[in-house]
This record gives sequence, C-alpha cells and structure tokens, in this order.
Amino acid sequence: MNLISLFTMSILTQNIVLHRFLGICPFIGTSKSGKNAFSMGLSVTTVVTLASLITYFLYYYVLVPTNTTYLKTVAFILVIASLVQCLEILLKKYNKPLYETLGIYLPLITTNCAVLGVTLLTIGNEYNLIETLIFSIGSGVGFTLVSYVFGTIRERLEYADVPNCFKGYPIALITAAMMALLFTRYILL
Repeated sequence: MNLISLFTMSILTQNIVLHRFLGICPFIGTSKSGKNAFSMGLSVTTVVTLASLITYFLYYYVLVPTNTTYLKTVAFILVIASLVQCLEILLKKYNKPLYETLGIYLPLITTNCAVLGVTLLTIGNEYNLIETLIFSIGSGVGFTLVSYVFGTIRERLEYADVPNCFKGYPIALITAAMMALLFTRYILL
C-alpha cells in the first residue's frame, strides 16, 4: 500500500472516530471547546504513536517467538497504561502548564479504546514498522482533526438558536452524525 494513501486514509476515510467508532467517549466528553479537543488530540496522537511502535516490537519480537500471541490485548493494555503514566509524570515535571491544561484528560487516554484499537489494527492488518508508524500518526491526526472541528462547532452551538429539546448532547450527537456522513461521502466520491 502506498504510504501517502495509508496516511490520508487513516485521517479521513478510515477515521478511528467517525468510521470505526473508537474513542467516542473522549470525542464527546472533551470536545466542548476547540482548545480542549486539540490538547486531547495531541496527547492521543503522542500516546497512540508511541504505543503502536512499542506494541509492534512486543508482538513480533516477544509474543510471536514465544507463541503467546493470545496475550496481545492484555500486553497492549499494560503498555498503554504504563506509557500514559510515564507521559503524565514527564509532563508534570517538565511542562507544568501543559500538564495543568490537560488535567483529567491525560488519565482518560488510558481508557481510550481508540489507542488500543489502533495498536490492534496495525497488528491485524499486518503492517510493517513504517506502515505502523504512518497509520498510527495518521489515526492520531484524524482523531485530533475531528475532535477540534467538533469542538469548535459545539462552541458555536452554545450561542445558536437551537430548540430546547436539542440543546446539549442531542445536538452534539446530531452534529457528530453529520460529520460521519461527510466523511463517508468522501469515501464514495
């Protein structure tokens, strides 16, 4: 597969949120503003990229040779949780403002199914190391893109004339559905 098309596909047409429906909780929960959504997206991109690389080596150089590939999900979850803890410690020590901005969102990455989903997709699709790197970065960028766009739309919806029965989460879910249709439309063209 062409690396450019793999990257583009992972951002747009095979978006982990709008196409695969992974990471919906942080997508809805942290996207009340564009700034929060962007910060969460950058954190997810960092974690998903590092986790994909680490789990690639873990899978092919530890689990496959020892014939213990059935442990991949448990092992990948441990890698992701450890990675998020290390990232949290490093941010707290070296970049206090970013740590305070992310706040509760950083530990939420551990339970973000999009991160685990991308690591499992790279193994399931049998991507090589470069393809794994491209796909995981693209997936993180795609998560960031749709979260940011969704966050900025939600900011505007706060001041829009929306019927009371649609205010809050109902209009947010309708907006997310329309975004998913737009991305699906891109596939069909």
